[in-house]
Amino acid sequence: MTNPHPREPQSYVFTASCDDRPGIIAAISAVFVGHDANIDECQQFGDAGTGRFFIRAGIHGPVDEDTLRASLTPVAERFGMTWGLFPAGQRTKALVLVSKLGHCLNDLLYRQQVGALPIDIVAVGSNHLKFQKLVSSQDVPFHHIPVTSETKEAAEARLLELAEQYDADLVILARYMQVLSADLCQRLAGRAINIHHSFLPSFRGARPYHQAHQRGVKLIGATAHYVTADLDEGPIIEQDVARIDHGYSPADMVVAGRDVEAQVLARAVTWHAEHRVFLNGSSTVVLR
Repeated sequence: MTNPHPREPQSYVFTASCDDRPGIIAAISAVFVGHDANIDECQQFGDAGTGRFFIRAGIHGPVDEDTLRASLTPVAERFGMTWGLFPAGQRTKALVLVSKLGHCLNDLLYRQQVGALPIDIVAVGSNHLKFQKLVSSQDVPFHHIPVTSETKEAAEARLLELAEQYDADLVILARYMQVLSADLCQRLAGRAINIHHSFLPSFRGARPYHQAHQRGVKLIGATAHYVTADLDEGPIIEQDVARIDHGYSPADMVVAGRDVEAQVLARAVTWHAEHRVFLNGSSTVVLR
């Protein structure tokens, strides 16, 4: 049974979004004060365009999670909030999907190994065997899930089984080069992150870096976004670019692009795991 009066202060992350109106912060703060809880950090944003309010607060105090939830529930109902309360430092369980390009997978595995990501990679799924030895060397379960036009439905069912088997909170498409069905996108809504280069939609199809090189592109970038049924058009979490010049060959551009992709994906995953990302229609609010 949870002790309602723990001796040591407990730390939590509180998040909420709702229609913006006066009194929201006062009501939330009153709950925290009522439990002798301090606010360690707080970020908030009111979007004049959508009329929505977003808040993320780090708090600590001598109160257990169930008691704090019970006190916050009437406030959430009063303001029509979508909200969450999470133990601070709680790590997100992530299922990573990969195909034949391993730079993002390698980066995620390394960052996890050195403690630079607030996630636990609970398993890796792939439609190829290329990275089986790498993943196994990190003591992470590897699952080979071949995909053909005839087996696509069964393969997606297997991916869902893996997410449930490992109790994954997040699915990371680390250059997983399979188009997910609308049904699977819906099932993973808000908890699947994809990464791709920034040349879309200008340079589609094969050899995008060669196409960009022929056009004299001077910026290489990457976009991390939530997965939706609209291919590569989900709510954007993070983007970045690297400047290049005429001296870059297509191969040099590929190397630069992969570096940016790995960094952008790592930041997006981190912010999601730290409960900093809020959906705001077709966009996001990231409270850092």
